[in-house]
Amino acid sequence: MSEWIAGVDEVGRGPLIGPVVTAAVVLPKGHAIVGLADSKKLSAKRREQLAEEIRAVAVGWSIAEASAAEIDQINILQATLLAMKRAVEELECRVDRVLVDGNRLPDLAFPAEAIIKGDSKVEVISAASILAKVARDQMMVELHQMHPEYGFDRHKGYPTKQHLEALKRFGVLDQHRRSFRPVASVITG
Repeated sequence: MSEWIAGVDEVGRGPLIGPVVTAAVVLPKGHAIVGLADSKKLSAKRREQLAEEIRAVAVGWSIAEASAAEIDQINILQATLLAMKRAVEELECRVDRVLVDGNRLPDLAFPAEAIIKGDSKVEVISAASILAKVARDQMMVELHQMHPEYGFDRHKGYPTKQHLEALKRFGVLDQHRRSFRPVASVITG
């Protein structure tokens, strides 16, 4: 009997705005998805192509998040673990074991293993990495459409020079993470 393994990864721990986004993916045995890799090592176009393929081929997949307010309340690590737990719990397929990128595990009802650099070593974690990155990038493009002066379509909320200057010039948005130092320093002046 074969074992159904869910891969889990997150994206968005470092940005100053928006949620931390996680994905959980279960791929079928012998899938034919070529080119799975750590999402950070792929072009945006290639990530989009692979995400479509993953969603079409996967036995199950889910995207979950922890909001900026949750990050501010419980800290980025705990919010990441919470989002990972949500992603696994939202899978609508059988799961026997969970493989998580990193060195910490969320509280899960399944046997689980944390794998450092798992997003570049384990295909099912790579698939989760790609889905999470594509989902969060899309959120940042949508936020950019509402607030183009911040340039979210380019820096995706990371603390680039452009983002820091926009924060000082235009102020803090509701979606900003108030517990992150660059945002807090704008609030306190």
